[in-house]
Amino acid sequence: MKKNDIILAAAIFLFAGLLSAIIFFSGNERGSFVTVTIDKKVYGTYSLGENQDITIDTEFGHNVLHIENGSVSMTEADCPDGYCKRQGKISTEKETIVCLPHKLVVEIRGTNTDDGQTEEQTDGQTDEDYDILVK
Repeated sequence: MKKNDIILAAAIFLFAGLLSAIIFFSGNERGSFVTVTIDKKVYGTYSLGENQDITIDTEFGHNVLHIENGSVSMTEADCPDGYCKRQGKISTEKETIVCLPHKLVVEIRGTNTDDGQTEEQTDGQTDEDYDILVK
């Protein structure tokens, strides 16, 4: 190997490590609220600061969310695959738990603003944009 090859390889590894660190450490802010959406309609918004169990019974099925110590997890679901229960605990903004058979999306959000929406919802996204993301 030539000296220039070693320098190039070191630069590539350094760049990859720096990029990995930026991705890993960015956007890891703990959320304050969890929003539950069923069939693209907001079912409810709940504080992560209050330990509670949320029972969700809809025409699509039965789910139970468990909020404890700033994290939320799906503890019960009567969907065929039960994948939503295996997704684990979420606590940072933009993390989600999805139950496709029940058309249910659980998403961590930032702090509430005066108009009842989260800061993230007021960033210019319209309901139409959200519909596209959910589809």
